Amino acid sequence: MKQYVVIGCGRFGSSVATTLYLLGHEVMAVDKNYDIVQDIADKVTHSVQADAIDENTMRSLGIRNFDIAVISIGSDVQASTMATLIAKELGVKYVLCKAQNELQAKVLYKIGADRVVFPERDMGVRVAHNLVSENVLDHIELDPNYSIVEVVTPSDWIGKSLMELDLRAKYGINVMAVKHNKDIDISPAPDAKLQQGDILVVIGENTKINKISKEDR
Repeated sequence: MKQYVVIGCGRFGSSVATTLYLLGHEVMAVDKNYDIVQDIADKVTHSVQADAIDENTMRSLGIRNFDIAVISIGSDVQASTMATLIAKELGVKYVLCKAQNELQAKVLYKIGADRVVFPERDMGVRVAHNLVSENVLDHIELDPNYSIVEVVTPSDWIGKSLMELDLRAKYGINVMAVKHNKDIDISPAPDAKLQQGDILVVIGENTKINKISKEDR
């Protein structure tokens, strides 16, 4: 079980904090807004009202003892920068930050952030892909050219096996898993027949994955 500190508990931060807690980890949520701290109190291990850019306060909270810090203060660039810098200087080994744009991300990486995410941009990408491709359920962009996608099995593929479809040769993609109802097969057999409603988790080049979304059109 790892220990997490989530600094800034707006919509993104509170979602991260409560999910980590539900997954069985120890989570301390920190925000300077009293109402937010009270609201999240019963959804995490500890909740603290504090100013994340006050180094003495952060030291007194013992954040150096946490394995991972999540800095979710994307809208206030100065506060996000200072909180990240303080977390690293106090000894947090891994710091993940929320950013609004590439410039902010570049600054955060320069001062020691281990990873920077763009929740609004990433969600926008997912929504756009879902709108354009009706049978694409979820989309995770690995880089501008490659993605992991959840796609509903096209009707022409039902009753056929992965071996018969030969997706790697035809589309240049790899099937990582097959979901059927509530079950998930992370090592689908080449001769297993695809069924109505199966969801494929595939990885590959975006231009080739897009071909799948046009199978039923």
